Amino acid sequence: QVQLVESGGGLVQAGGSLRLSCVASGRTFSSYAMGWFRQAPGKERELVAAISWSGSITYYQDPVKGRFTISRDNAKNTVYLQMNSLKPEDTAVYYCAAAEVYRDYVPRGSLGYNNWGQGTQVTVSS
Repeated sequence: QVQLVESGGGLVQAGGSLRLSCVASGRTFSSYAMGWFRQAPGKERELVAAISWSGSITYYQDPVKGRFTISRDNAKNTVYLQMNSLKPEDTAVYYCAAAEVYRDYVPRGSLGYNNWGQGTQVTVSS
């Protein structure tokens, strides 16, 4: 198991930027693919972006392509989500998640992730 703690959420105006961070502790961070999910009120949790253990493979949900960037620093046991040009529809609770994998790839379903953070609120005002 790995423990995950997110930070960096907050209130921002449309067009603004936020950088989310997720620090992992416990087992070897580099053995995990990492993902950022979000859940808006009344909606299902969805995968926003994900990154493989090496960082060489990334995935982005179509609505965030070109605006969000996921990255990781294995030496710091940290994964980041840089969010630019934020829109009101980006408002949600954002969750960091870890998937224990055995090759360098990115799981795209929530069932592939077995470790979750507590979530951080992102609110984008219009």
